[in-house]
Amino acid sequence: MPRRPRLAAGDLAYHVLNRRVGRLPLFEKPADYVAFEQVLAEAHAQTGIRLAAYCLMPNHWHLLLWPKQDGELSEVLRWITVTHTQRWHAHHHTAGTGPVYQGRFKSFPVQTDEHFLTVARYVERNARRAKLVSRAEDWQWSSGWRRTQGDPKLTTWLSPWPMARPRDWEARVNRAETASELEALRLSVQRGRPFGAEAWVRRMATRCGMESTMRPRGRPRGS
Repeated sequence: MPRRPRLAAGDLAYHVLNRRVGRLPLFEKPADYVAFEQVLAEAHAQTGIRLAAYCLMPNHWHLLLWPKQDGELSEVLRWITVTHTQRWHAHHHTAGTGPVYQGRFKSFPVQTDEHFLTVARYVERNARRAKLVSRAEDWQWSSGWRRTQGDPKLTTWLSPWPMARPRDWEARVNRAETASELEALRLSVQRGRPFGAEAWVRRMATRCGMESTMRPRGRPRGS
């Protein structure tokens, strides 16, 4: 079947993720993480893409982006994915052996209110949730770590948020999500559904050509 076109409108926030093919390791040593962060820094330098939050995990990554222009998200993510794939193969001497990523990146619009904070928290909490660190900000390959180091040079390619970051942000990130929060977030990821209040989600699904993500899964019941 043909791919559903990405109608990535500008001035919306997006939760974006991609995973190594076959769930194999994508980052195996510090230099691998640094190389991907360099790609992110270059993407920001070239395009000015607003990167609100990110977390790199051993076999996948999460970004929270806030593009300004229509189509900017797709163009920037295409550049990031292609550039990283080329450099990954060159470093590992695996050119011609197949894809690095399991497929195209996934992206979901996020409402820029408390739902944005929920997604930012989910993104920055990834390593803590996976028990890779005792506190989320201790995971070096994340925006949470960069913002807590007190070095402006580490945050030059991280953007402001569409709302003020709460003063108790680190405490919030380290507090476990509720079951309902995780269920809603994972439904967004699994179905490719916008994340926000119900009326906003339905409006965005129509605007972005994502109506299929609102339908129940499985075959319709017979009459």
